[in-house]
Amino acid sequence: MGLVVLACLGLACTAGLMGFVYYKETHLPPVGDSDVIIVLGAQVKEDGTPSVALERRLTAALESYQEKPQLIIVCGAQGINEPRAEGDVMRDWLIEKGVRPEDVVAETASFNTRENLVYARAIMEHRGLSQALIVTSDYHVARALALCRQTGIAATGKGSPSKPEYFIKNHFREGLSWIKLWLESR
Repeated sequence: MGLVVLACLGLACTAGLMGFVYYKETHLPPVGDSDVIIVLGAQVKEDGTPSVALERRLTAALESYQEKPQLIIVCGAQGINEPRAEGDVMRDWLIEKGVRPEDVVAETASFNTRENLVYARAIMEHRGLSQALIVTSDYHVARALALCRQTGIAATGKGSPSKPEYFIKNHFREGLSWIKLWLESR
């Protein structure tokens, strides 16, 4: 009986955490003005091309750039199973799609969202930029904006759509990442 109660409590906590992530995702402030676009990295496939999630982020960033050309900072180091750094792959993809090479800076030292933003902030400060548009997957925008506040970046966010079949996995993982953020903030 105690095991059943524990399992039910665990399911309720998991559902609550995923509900929190979904609520945050669907209650974002409107996209505001920006002088720089920061695209957060995601997996590069073994053949050196962007994963579906990464290509969707890049497409969202490209749409914003086409509306208002500005510097784009693409963030991400080379992961274990990646042939190249995420930032380099992202920069090349954007240039192939028509972004001027001088409008894209690849940040290739960061391995997580906090590092993405810390290194992007240094680039922003060096170039005198002050207001970012953070582009990442839809479920990730709210936490990325919370990390922006912690790292001193004034920002709004734009989410790229995720594959519906990964809803549970993405929202569960993001919920765990929120817990980590809260624990690190204490």
